[in-house]
Amino acid sequence: MTKDCLCNALCTGLPLLPPTTSGLPFDNRLRVLSMSLPRGNSFRVRSCYNLKQQPSLLVFSGGTAFNGVVEELKKLTTRVAHVLPVSDDGGSTAEIVRVLGGPAVGDIRSRCLRLSDESTSEALAVRTLLGYRLPLDAHNAKSEWYCIVEGEHSLWNGVSQPYRETIRTFLAYFQNEILRRASACFCFSNGSIGNFFFAGSRIFFQSLDAAIFLFSRVSDIPTESLVLPVISTNDRLTLGCELWDGTIIRGQNEISHPSNGSMTPINKELSSVSTLPSRIKRVFYMSSEGSNLLHEVFPKVNPAVLDQLSKVECIVYAMGSLFTSICPSLVLLGVGEAIAVRSCPKVLLLNGSHDRETVGFSASCFVTAITDALNRTDPHNSLCKLPGDYINALVVPNKGLVQVDRNTLNTQGIFHVVTVDSIHDPNLGILFEPKSLIQALADMISEFKDTLATDVVDCH
Repeated sequence: MTKDCLCNALCTGLPLLPPTTSGLPFDNRLRVLSMSLPRGNSFRVRSCYNLKQQPSLLVFSGGTAFNGVVEELKKLTTRVAHVLPVSDDGGSTAEIVRVLGGPAVGDIRSRCLRLSDESTSEALAVRTLLGYRLPLDAHNAKSEWYCIVEGEHSLWNGVSQPYRETIRTFLAYFQNEILRRASACFCFSNGSIGNFFFAGSRIFFQSLDAAIFLFSRVSDIPTESLVLPVISTNDRLTLGCELWDGTIIRGQNEISHPSNGSMTPINKELSSVSTLPSRIKRVFYMSSEGSNLLHEVFPKVNPAVLDQLSKVECIVYAMGSLFTSICPSLVLLGVGEAIAVRSCPKVLLLNGSHDRETVGFSASCFVTAITDALNRTDPHNSLCKLPGDYINALVVPNKGLVQVDRNTLNTQGIFHVVTVDSIHDPNLGILFEPKSLIQALADMISEFKDTLATDVVDCH
């Protein structure tokens, strides 16, 4: 399918475009088209604060652990920049990367879905469609995929013509790209429709940022809520790690939860995987091309991430896989510098349980790992900042299994430790109770503002 055909198809059923757009480049024309999509209504549940009063946050996270508190966070503020890695190489994301190349979009798709509108029946229908996963059986998955892309599946019920044609056209574009690489034998097992939509739009635009923009418009994500890939690229990215015994492990999946290469859902329980032979010393990016796949590379951070770091009122290191979800966003040149100079709450949300990456870790070990990542290991671009330059507060789930070694934290310059309510999940262990966690963040931001105001008064 050519871009001409795609643009023509997208025009079908959409509101009439202004005549002045007819000569625009394809990318700009699609931007206007996506802006023509109907927006959510006034009944959407918004934060209890006026938009200007809402605190602004930047959250470093992966695509799973922080999702459980996103809904509660939206009640406090929608002014949040969600920074996510693009190096996940597991599950159906791995199949897309294997056949079509490019960055992994699974974590981004997951967060976009959590941020999407659900205030109307159509919004819920769109969210259900883009959040749907195909069956595990490869034959059944392929059959159902064809039913979806041809517009005959019941998932399209409740989706209006403008949305239907926009989403379906990019799914068809994705299918066309798969057919062009028929020899690769794409496997649809457990495939995510949202991932397929993302991949189709990214390939069409040749821009991950444009794909996120389109997904955000289709899902009616608030414009002040940003989903930022930490690296804005069209290239495949491979994460690696070095253990303290010198072992090098290639691939995020192999580091955190090795599998047999099947499309079955990943089990992240500690008991389900073998332990690492040694603790992780550092994570870094590796070459995805050429003969020397162990070669370290240094991709550039997304400038939008640095821009947000310079002005948000609170920086959060979310709970989740420390070395494969959080640290990949921290090791890039410029991130440590941007965080160190800020005077604001810099909060680590401590995991309630250990995983394969952090067996035996105490709270201070988490702090050390984050500090080392932000200081980097490249001898030409390393920093020598102290832990307190990057983290000044910890939030801990009650009855969590990670030891909170307060004396060591104090020597690291961290004195503010807040314990909040927790819940127990039979599969995932101790988790933050969302309301209690978000209230703690709100209190920290408010206390910091009050302290600043007091300091200003004292100066006068």
